Amino acid sequence: MDRTKKEAIVGALRQIFSDATIVVVVHQTGLSASESSDLRRSMREGGATYRVTKNSLTRRALDGSPAAAIADLFSGPTAIGYSADPVAAAKIIVDFAKKSKKLVVLGGTLGETVLDAQAVGELAKLPSLDELRGKLVGLLQAPAGKLVGVLQAPAGQLARVVMAYAQTGDAEGSS
Repeated sequence: MDRTKKEAIVGALRQIFSDATIVVVVHQTGLSASESSDLRRSMREGGATYRVTKNSLTRRALDGSPAAAIADLFSGPTAIGYSADPVAAAKIIVDFAKKSKKLVVLGGTLGETVLDAQAVGELAKLPSLDELRGKLVGLLQAPAGKLVGVLQAPAGQLARVVMAYAQTGDAEGSS
């Protein structure tokens, strides 16, 4: 690999470490091509990205960055999962690691906070940003729906009273 390609890779990795909300570092020992493709597909569908890294270039990209503390995680066959959603990458990687023992979570970063493997696992248990948004919308819509029901109830009762009165009036007028 020539120097310009290496510099481009280091620049791209620096951008990832500065832009991504979460970066999860994993060892991927013996993942087959199909398993790797499945993981990449799951990550894309969840709004995250999975990338195999070259350790020396990654350590160079981390040098001087807020995530420099995780540089020691990059030894052996490593890869990173990252996303803007603070939970998505962790959730997908941890779920995949439970199914396949060929993927081992080492740690990562959440913003400038360094996470160990256990912290990544705990983060993966949280609902994703989309799930939280859905719950929030549901909570906001529930009172509005109840309010509409409450407001419609008296009108419905009034209509039934008027209908009953009209029917009794018809019954008295015909007799």
